[in-house]
Order: sequence, then structure tokens, then C-alpha cells
Amino acid sequence: MDYDVIIIGAGPAGLSFARSLAETKLRILLVEKSPLASLKNPAEDGREIALTHLSVKLMKQLGAWDRVDADSISPIKTAKVLNGTSRYSLDFTRPTESLEALGYLIPNHLIRKAFYDEVATHKNIELITETSVTELDTNNSFGSITLATGQTLTASLIVSSDSRFSETRRKMGISATMQDFSRTAIVCRMAHELSHQQTAFECFHYGKTMALLPMTGNLSSVVITISNHKVEPILKMDDEQFNQQVQQWFGKQLGKISLVGKRHSYPLIAVHADKFISTRYAIVGDASVGMHPVTAHGFNLGLRGGHTLAGEIKQALSRGKDIGFQSVLKRYERKHMRVTKFLYHGTNHIVGLFTNETRPAKIIRSTALRIANNFPPIRHLITSKLTETGNADFLPPLPSLPLPFKNPLSRS
Repeated sequence: MDYDVIIIGAGPAGLSFARSLAETKLRILLVEKSPLASLKNPAEDGREIALTHLSVKLMKQLGAWDRVDADSISPIKTAKVLNGTSRYSLDFTRPTESLEALGYLIPNHLIRKAFYDEVATHKNIELITETSVTELDTNNSFGSITLATGQTLTASLIVSSDSRFSETRRKMGISATMQDFSRTAIVCRMAHELSHQQTAFECFHYGKTMALLPMTGNLSSVVITISNHKVEPILKMDDEQFNQQVQQWFGKQLGKISLVGKRHSYPLIAVHADKFISTRYAIVGDASVGMHPVTAHGFNLGLRGGHTLAGEIKQALSRGKDIGFQSVLKRYERKHMRVTKFLYHGTNHIVGLFTNETRPAKIIRSTALRIANNFPPIRHLITSKLTETGNADFLPPLPSLPLPFKNPLSRS
């Protein structure tokens, strides 16, 4: 066969998965629609990724962490969840003094560049850009893809990581559950007069959600989630009008707030594939699970899923087994499904609760915040799971709670 593994999609999840297999010396091919220049130097897209400690650990193991400028990494030391106009907040701090932070915020484009730069150093990983997969087929012996150029390539295993709207997932007959929230995330960077003290804010206002995530210096990543029909007027505001609107929503906790750079918008549609594998075929990243950003598990789950699949492949190699065997892929699916399914549906229910404007819903969410805040075992459990300080293979499913971490639809 031409390759051992063909990966369709060279976003952060596809690149990190390829890097996870680099030391195996398997022949790996990445196929990507985008031009090579956009992989070498990805453009800033407004999205900031909140990484758990497990994700940081995996990035370090894969050599990507050290490729990110330390000045671009911002620790999140505390977090506050606010409901409506109430000043009462659900507060989160580090579970132990040994941890510097709850998590770390890094611009999405820097993560993409770090993984590309790392993958580029490994000779057993090839990359084909500016083309798409037009046909995909697998059987008990091998898998094959046909590119838009007409070239056909074969491999022992085909892996899709080509976004939550994966065309190749569809071609393999794998259905997915999708939820369109009819909302859009507007993301941008804003400077402010007062220090954020490395605190993340999640503000559930009526009809909208706003998060301010601490970047380096007096700079925050702002994420405004709002109904689709209200997006255009906000995007058309001039900078001063936008500044005044955000100031009105957030108040004066950080002093005067002003826009830095562009505003970007991303429609919010969550996706969970009904299965993660087929014959000599698997899906990772957003192709398997595309989360609503409210609990910030997007790239964390993408990185974790790739790590799990790579682990099963390495075990198969150590035992002299075919890496495309169904038993190998089944173990990956079972582990990753256990982590993602509850989290996906739980997050969607939380989004429904915190965007429901009926009086009973407002009472329920206010009560939930107070219970979580005043019962230390619950708050400690949420925080310890949120930081993900354990081993990816043994961690239980992560909690689905309205915590102030955002990852607005990163392609992962």
C-alpha cells in the first residue's frame, strides 16, 4: 500500500494525531484543502483555546508546547460565572496550591502553527495540500481515497479530521446528531484599563452570553453569543459603538474597554457522530464531536481523542497486529464515546437552560449556581475534573457545567 495511515484534514486535531504517530515510523499522509502557506503561517482568527492540564501535558509530549512563545500563553487562575443582572457569582479557583492555574489560554492560530512546525520535522509524515477527497472506500484489506487531482492512494487505515461537517464521514455512511442553536459567537480582543487578575468571566445575560478570557497584559478575548438575527447589527457597528455596547453589557469591572483588531463570527452548531469507526476507518476531532463552546472542550477533546486512537494503534504495533483491525478501532471508539457522549448532551442541556428566558428557567439556574458555590465537594469535584490533571486513558467523563472557558468552534 502507499501509506499506513492517511489522515484527511490538517487542522489542529489532524496534525496532532499525525504527530502522535511520528515515532512509530508508520508512513503517514495528511491531505488538506488549504494551501501550504496557510498551514505554515495561519492567520489570526479571533479564537482563543482554553487548554486543560492534560492538553498541556500532551502538547509537551508532542513537542508543540515549546514551539509557542511563552508570552502568548496566559494562565487562567480564577473564574466567575454570573447570571443575568445579579452580582452573585459562582467562583472557581485552583484546586491545589501546586497548580499555577485552572487552565491556559493560547491563540488558536499559534497552536495550529506549533503542530505544523512539529509535524514538518518528521520525514515519515507527508502532506498534500490544495486538494480534496472525492471518493473514499474501504474493505477488510485496505482503504483507498481518490483526490480531486484524480490520484488514488491506499492505506491500512483512513482517518477523517475534516471539520464537524465532514464530507468524508458522510461518504462512509456515518450519521451524526446535529443541534443548530440558531446563535452565533462573535469573538474579538479587547483592551481594558484595569487588570483582569487572570480571571475569566462568563456572563449569562438574558438573550445573550458574554465571556471575557484573560490574555497577557490588560487584554482579554471577548466572546459574545447571541441570536443569529441580532448578529449583523453588532458586526456593522463602528468600533466606538461596539465598545460602548460591550461596556454596557459588562459594566465597569475592568474600567474602559476598547476593541483591538477585528471582530470574527462563527455560527454555533454542535455535532456528535453516531459512531466513530467503520471498516479500516476512524474519525477524530470535530469530525467525531463538535462541541458548543460554552464548556471549552472542543480542542481538548480533539487532542484527547487523537491521543486515544494513537495509543490503540501503538499497542497493536507492539503486539504485531494490523493497525486497521476492527478490534483496535473498537477500543478507541469505546473509550472516546464514554468521554464524549455524556459531555455532549449535558452541554447542550446546559445551553438550553441558560438561554431559556422563562421565569422558571431563570430561577433554576440561579439556584444551581448557589448550590454549586456553597457545597464545597461539588465545586472541588468540578474544578478538579476541569483542570484534567490525570491520565487521559483513565479519566472519567468531564463535567458538563457552565464554566467560563470558550473555544468558539475551532477547527479541531
